Amino acid sequence: MKLDRFLGKHESAGRRQARQWVVERRVTVDGALALRVDLEVDRFSRVELDGELLGDPEERLHIMLHKPVGVVSATVDAEHPTVLDLIDHPAKESLHLVGRLDRNTSGLVLLTNDGQWSKRMMDPAAKVPKVYRVETIDPIPDEAVARFAEGFYFHTEDLTTLPALLEIIGPRSARLTLHEGRYHQIKRMFHRIGNRVVALHRESIGDIGLPGDLAPGEWRRVIHE
Repeated sequence: MKLDRFLGKHESAGRRQARQWVVERRVTVDGALALRVDLEVDRFSRVELDGELLGDPEERLHIMLHKPVGVVSATVDAEHPTVLDLIDHPAKESLHLVGRLDRNTSGLVLLTNDGQWSKRMMDPAAKVPKVYRVETIDPIPDEAVARFAEGFYFHTEDLTTLPALLEIIGPRSARLTLHEGRYHQIKRMFHRIGNRVVALHRESIGDIGLPGDLAPGEWRRVIHE
């Protein structure tokens, strides 16, 4: 919503009057002086006129959670504990997931009430990197690095996976960077090289990494630089 429309709506004034308030430098948005009448504001914006807060802005929540194995990436589930069950916040019911992890996969999960943020994070065109640590039942051959970089054709979806970076860090362990999120993608990719994933852990999404001091089941706010 444009700022002049927001002001007119909350003060029962016309947009002409609202523009005049901005010109007179009587309006602030999130603590900063508003210099444009077409400034975009939303339900999280703190808009003040002559120092008086207009409306009841919501708290913008960007949350990281260390999901343990056995917890489902859902807000409601009849059989298993959910990621939402692990969060102690009065506004947790407003949260939605920014991507999911299988029940048997651990690691970083993001939740938010900010639809614009989650859309940016999950936009396929943005190709936001996601890094996983993978443990397999059999040794990972060196030639797997090139196979993952080439991509795998999935006939059920009639597509070839984007190039993925596979870093072998042990005989049966690797770090894998993906730029997409297909159904059971990692397990299916390793199946193509004749191996089976026995443990999977997500370490990061984009520039948000799982802190080493965030224990399984714990959460905290995402601090943006």
